[in-house]
Amino acid sequence: MKTELMKQQEKLRARLIRQLEQEGELTDEQILRMIDELILSENRTLFLKLQEKEELRRGLFYSVRRLDIIQELLEDPSVTEIMINGHRQIFVERQGKITLWEKCFSSQERLEEVIRQIAGNCNRVANEQQPIMDARLPGGERVNVVLPPIALNGPVMTIRRFPESPITLEHMIQSETLTREAAEYLCHLVQAGYSILVGGGTSTGKTTFLNALSSCIPGEERIITIEDTAELQIQGIQNIVRLEARSANLEENREISIRDLIRTALRMRPSRIIVGEVRSAEAADFLTCLNTGHSGSLGSAHANSVRDMIQRLEMMVLMGLQIPVPAIRRQIASGVEILVHLGRTAQGRRQLMEIAEITGMEGEEVKISTLFLRGEDGILRKTGTLTFREKWEKIQN
Repeated sequence: MKTELMKQQEKLRARLIRQLEQEGELTDEQILRMIDELILSENRTLFLKLQEKEELRRGLFYSVRRLDIIQELLEDPSVTEIMINGHRQIFVERQGKITLWEKCFSSQERLEEVIRQIAGNCNRVANEQQPIMDARLPGGERVNVVLPPIALNGPVMTIRRFPESPITLEHMIQSETLTREAAEYLCHLVQAGYSILVGGGTSTGKTTFLNALSSCIPGEERIITIEDTAELQIQGIQNIVRLEARSANLEENREISIRDLIRTALRMRPSRIIVGEVRSAEAADFLTCLNTGHSGSLGSAHANSVRDMIQRLEMMVLMGLQIPVPAIRRQIASGVEILVHLGRTAQGRRQLMEIAEITGMEGEEVKISTLFLRGEDGILRKTGTLTFREKWEKIQN
């Protein structure tokens, strides 16, 4: 019956589109009335049940005024990720578990229409010449699109959803992401102005963690956030400037990179700069920012451990500057003060795995001291004390 309902929806949608083309601007209510009339006329031969009528009505409305079938998933608060592998397969993540959804797009053309709609709404371009696109939806959801010929099995779209209200450190304590002791410790570090880099693998909650840490920043400071695609929801700060990178497009707008934005932000009198994710050559500019009086700045990066974060930073700096590795390590040791590593359990739960302090150089290696560590028993424990305590003691007095 589902297949029959989908066929009926496509048939009615074609009639609805023809009617809409003959009308001017219509409100949502007017379109819904039009849909009701179409269903009523069709029901004389189909004899649809009430639930099927409601599903057909919703599907028709979403197809012309929303994002087609995925609108249902976007309105489901339990969904954290939507993965569309061509028009026939949609996978959904709920509570860390990924399952195949029973619905799919009626055709590749319908999926492409939705992608064009998303691109147009945020002034981005997705086509054969520019087959990769990052964007965001009005609700703040992050969207990544990869089109043929790069994607071999049809258009691929991944949508990362974020909670409607920001996750706080208290929420993380309740969900056992970290302990109260570790949360209070991190909050003191942020208040004191230690520079912190948050690392972890894909979907470990780096952006969410940065959001939570931002609630500890003193409210009188001036914050500038820099992101590839705006996702951060900084809490409790009035004097905040949000900057978003821009790709070059067919309208001949030139690219504005993360590097450009970091350099611009340094001229905007920031107390702290928060970089949503350090991915490439902008790492050199981020380190410059940390070493030029902007202590307390925050950032995130993909990494598999706190030690791996050092190596990742080295590699990213070398993407933009050909300078000796020992010089890069000295920049890291003098600029980054605290490393936070996040991970996921086999059950999909996000957890803080380690907090470490960079204590300087030992020979040509960056020296790291672990402050908190999650043991093999799964318990996060305090394992060390802060070496550089001058900032810490200022806020304690």
